[in-house]
Amino acid sequence: MAKRKILSVGQCAADHATLARFFTTQYKADLVPAQTTDEALERLRQETFDLVLVNRLLDADGSPGLDLIRAMQAEAALRPVPVMLVSNYEEAQAQAVTAGARPGFGKAGLTDPATRERLRPFLGEG
Repeated sequence: MAKRKILSVGQCAADHATLARFFTTQYKADLVPAQTTDEALERLRQETFDLVLVNRLLDADGSPGLDLIRAMQAEAALRPVPVMLVSNYEEAQAQAVTAGARPGFGKAGLTDPATRERLRPFLGEG
């Protein structure tokens, strides 16, 4: 099986490092950083990713992660790429799902069994 590749958008350096450790250890996946919506869209148009994780507010410019989710849904070629919001806020998660994201998770719940269940369809067993 090919190594999984995840695009991580808008995480601060510390959170990216935490996510990278988790996904490398648990799923043998590469976590590729992108700082802005434009950078993420450019990478998504050029590379194949198994999953996109987008922060609720992008660290680089404070823009809403929902902007990326909506932009992905607006492009037919990107619509099938699974995207999840990384946020502990239930209301933000609901907004992301309404915009076209898969149910995501918060950093506080990274190791919860429910998070693993949400990741399984895209990354397999962790």
